[in-house]
Amino acid sequence: MKINFEHSLAAHCESGVTTSMLRHYGVQISEPLALGIGAGVFFSYMPFIKLHDMPVVSFRPLPGHIFARVTRRLGVSISSRRFLNQDKAMRALDRLLEKGIPTGAIVGVFYLPYFPKEYRFHFNAHNICIIGKEGDVYTVSDPVSVVTNEISSADLKRVRFAKGTWPPMGKMYWVKHVRSQTPDLKPAILSGILLNCRRMLDIPLPFFGVKGISMLASQMREWESKLGARKAALQLAQVIRMLEEIGTGGAGFRYMYAAFLQEASVILGKESLLNGYASRMTMIGDAWRDFAFESARKFKKRGDDVCSYDGLADKLSNIANLERSFFADLREAVKKL
Repeated sequence: MKINFEHSLAAHCESGVTTSMLRHYGVQISEPLALGIGAGVFFSYMPFIKLHDMPVVSFRPLPGHIFARVTRRLGVSISSRRFLNQDKAMRALDRLLEKGIPTGAIVGVFYLPYFPKEYRFHFNAHNICIIGKEGDVYTVSDPVSVVTNEISSADLKRVRFAKGTWPPMGKMYWVKHVRSQTPDLKPAILSGILLNCRRMLDIPLPFFGVKGISMLASQMREWESKLGARKAALQLAQVIRMLEEIGTGGAGFRYMYAAFLQEASVILGKESLLNGYASRMTMIGDAWRDFAFESARKFKKRGDDVCSYDGLADKLSNIANLERSFFADLREAVKKL
């Protein structure tokens, strides 16, 4: 049994699953639109939560938030479940597949058998869509794969119940009802932009949004003196990995958001306004990419002119200022619309 589901490659797992699942039900939106409507640009630095014994750095909302926000704003009814019992979780998945319902799932990537070994590590926020089952083998539409993949029941159970930071606990989600295949995108776009601005600017805790970028910059200046050269290098490697290797990372998300603003400018009829913000966000993406490049040179000790930790922190502080100004200006512009 295999659902007639159109698999497509995407830049990011959750926005990719979101667009593919909506497309299956006749709602045609692009991946950048899903990212923007879902307020998918974010930053968090949480030294009190550890991943591989290093503070968590993230450039995305919590898993499932993009899907939930997009579907809510487009009038799509969804459902989701977590489980304590693994066998019960697999039976619930099978019942949905028997009804012809493509089912999203959050999994850990370390034990995904079709993932290249160099990309396997303990990261429990990857989104896939399960679209069929024959015997004991499931068919998976993974947005970061060129083609669909097959996975055994035992392996799927293992990744659905991966251990470690943010265990997925068998979480699965699916579409229940689509109100309209041609929803009004304008209010969804505007509310998505305003939420993204609030989340980047207004969360009072210092770990999130532009405050989190500034906090990371401040602490980075002291890494080597407080932690020693080796552990400072490992913490820098953790930032690089989260920035460049997990999904589309920091720079990639910014480029996608620029594409969203360009597409939104046409839908809203505000090309002259929003295209300017798209250009600014592209420049911010370039700044993140430059930071990642110089950080990698620092970690690998390539060249005599590598940045110091102070130099890298200066780059982060500049990015924080750029994003603070960008989201504040964008919010004021959109409020006038």
